[in-house]
Amino acid sequence: MTRLLAIDTSSAWCSVALSLGDSAPQLRHELVSAGASQCLLPWIENLLAQANQQLSQLDAIAIGIGPGAFTGVRLGLAAVQGLAIAANLPVLPVASLDAIAAQLTKTPHFAKIKPTQFVIAVDARMGEIYWAKYEFNDSTFLPLRIGNIQLSKPEEIDLRNIQYLAGSAIKEFGERLFVNHSFPSEALDPEISISALGILELAQQMFKAGQQISVNQLEPLYVRNKVAFTTNEREIAFKKGTR
Repeated sequence: MTRLLAIDTSSAWCSVALSLGDSAPQLRHELVSAGASQCLLPWIENLLAQANQQLSQLDAIAIGIGPGAFTGVRLGLAAVQGLAIAANLPVLPVASLDAIAAQLTKTPHFAKIKPTQFVIAVDARMGEIYWAKYEFNDSTFLPLRIGNIQLSKPEEIDLRNIQYLAGSAIKEFGERLFVNHSFPSEALDPEISISALGILELAQQMFKAGQQISVNQLEPLYVRNKVAFTTNEREIAFKKGTR
């Protein structure tokens, strides 16, 4: 029985899931905006108490490493570093877009369409998007990412041979995504977002494959090279993104 705690604070959602084997995981998942710093540790304590478990009894902690909101990503990693060191546990780093892709393939709507190639695209702020391509078929339990997670303007997304598009970028940028490719409405999912359940889905397979790492190896996945911007740089980027 694999016992995992999964955490994600890379978006406006604070999300924590606890899995103790074959039973359905416990989940706390709420839209908190900037309030994750107050919610995260109490939620973890509460889920463990409800399951009558100590943190040290778990096998590993899974964490969403981004890309996403820089403050949220740093918060999640800092919390996991403290927890993992205190309980002497390994960690399982999961990219946020990979977690969304794993969640997407479990939805009834996706299963009805049965696309073999799809894209996850999320708002990266500053007029840009994070996006990645995936392959999926009935013989694969989880989607396979094709290449690296990309950062670009919405118009620069590569949708060639893609049959399905999902993520927050659809609502945020609309037609700017569809300059060179159009999709029927049934091949779009603008509502799906990151959840600890997606983190958990991937982490379970990673743990079985022995891909857990020491907490001192844990690093964020920012994708955008420059994390801090001056006020003037932010204003220029915003103006460019709204042209």
